[in-house]
Amino acid sequence: MSDTEIPEEPSLGARFGAEVAGTFLLVFGVIGTVLFTANFTGGASGTSEWLAAGIVGVALAIGLAVVAGAYAFGPVSGGHFNPAVTLGLAAARRFPWRETWVYIVAQIIGGLIATAVLALIEAGGPDGFTSASFAGASNGYGDASPGGYSWWAVAIVEFVLTAVFLYVILGVTHRRAAVGFAGIPIGLTLVVIHLVAIPVSNASVNPARSIATAVFGGAVPLGQLWLFILAPIAGGIVAGLTFEALFGRLRRLQS
Repeated sequence: MSDTEIPEEPSLGARFGAEVAGTFLLVFGVIGTVLFTANFTGGASGTSEWLAAGIVGVALAIGLAVVAGAYAFGPVSGGHFNPAVTLGLAAARRFPWRETWVYIVAQIIGGLIATAVLALIEAGGPDGFTSASFAGASNGYGDASPGGYSWWAVAIVEFVLTAVFLYVILGVTHRRAAVGFAGIPIGLTLVVIHLVAIPVSNASVNPARSIATAVFGGAVPLGQLWLFILAPIAGGIVAGLTFEALFGRLRRLQS
């Protein structure tokens, strides 16, 4: 390929595969950490220090997984790995609406493959597979919330933090942003989001992640899944619709 030749756009099939792989990495990293690391350390000591370490470990796991996925698969698909991100980018006119369903299907498949593999690994452990462990890794409100938060408090945190996440994504991928560094602030933002949201909702901001664990978690996570689909999607779409009005106007006033 010559220096002036434009690289060929990845096919829709290639982008589908990249979204499956990237979402697999994200869900496998964060839920695997919850199941095998956070639960292990918490169970070993039961102290608040170990609990805090478990929360930090889970937050770091998803941040690192997203950074890795963004650089590994982002050049192919754009690195969404989240239906709320895909729909938010479409609302911001950064992604075609006609392709959103392809990405969302890929993300759900990638998440389900990840939790299926994790369930298989858990089946080989000392206690075997239990839906209770996946219920504990699932998102929830009321009695299923780690801190006992009500559905409306959980809805607020999921809506607001997903909107914040989309604002960051739209900002760092803007044409005036530094090229090649978007994955780092996106991953760090997810770390902060999870530090805030884990005690409230177990931190979703991603319907594909919520679906992936609820399928293996039993009746309660499945019954509460509606909130973790609607609230993040609403937050993503609102951020996509308002980003240019809020921050584009500021840029024009400064120019």
